[in-house]
Amino acid sequence: MSALAGAAPRRFEARVLRNPDEGGGNRRLVLAGPGDAPEPAPGQFLMLHLGAGPRYDPLLPRPMAVFRSALAGGVRELEVLYKVVGRGTALLAGLRPGDRLAAVGPLGRGFPDPAPGERSVLVGGGTGVASLYELAARCRERGPTLVLLGARRAAELMGRADFESLDVPLRLATDDGSAGARGLVTALLEEILAGGGPARVYACGPTAMMQRAAGLAAAAGARCWLALENRMACGFGVCLGCAVPRREEGFFLVCRDGPVLPAESLALAGLP
Repeated sequence: MSALAGAAPRRFEARVLRNPDEGGGNRRLVLAGPGDAPEPAPGQFLMLHLGAGPRYDPLLPRPMAVFRSALAGGVRELEVLYKVVGRGTALLAGLRPGDRLAAVGPLGRGFPDPAPGERSVLVGGGTGVASLYELAARCRERGPTLVLLGARRAAELMGRADFESLDVPLRLATDDGSAGARGLVTALLEEILAGGGPARVYACGPTAMMQRAAGLAAAAGARCWLALENRMACGFGVCLGCAVPRREEGFFLVCRDGPVLPAESLALAGLP
């Protein structure tokens, strides 16, 4: 499989730099890790444990896609975009500058690069947008790149300003029409692929969105890679809690074999 494995993961302590509320239930957690912490490949993730010392509530860490990573002032800054949807993310939202987290990463296998000159179409829905920024930055250096982002309403579009600053074509879709086209982001993908020409599709978002994106890509003869967002407890392939069915016999572990997997290798109807 040609997906990027990236650098070997490390355990490290991260300090909260910022954790602002960006509206629509979205937040941006900016962490400072050691300067020699590995740089995540696009699509890899971190396991974040609330508090740097022993903690038993919540017991399990949270897997979080790395939205952006950069070296600044001798530290590695890591940005995580997330939506407050439950107790764990509500506790994350309560973190303040100076608080400490235990982190492990980068984990998993990231997105493969497109071939030089190949057209890349990135499709993000909901919190899946958080996996695509670094990929978009990399793809634009290799060939034509188009980003499609979707959400229920304009306020819930994650990272919109960041993508707008990337100098790549960006199209939006919202369920209520408050930003971009009214409807599903996969309708934009269908329109783009119907225009013809080879393309590679990268998608991350709700399961139904990824299933539809994979089907459209297959019909157009385009390779499609999905970044799955399964719940997981360990991040290393030990607990077996993030198994998803292969198209052939057996299972992938999202944390170890993914989270990025080729759509044609998955039994798409069996995705959680």
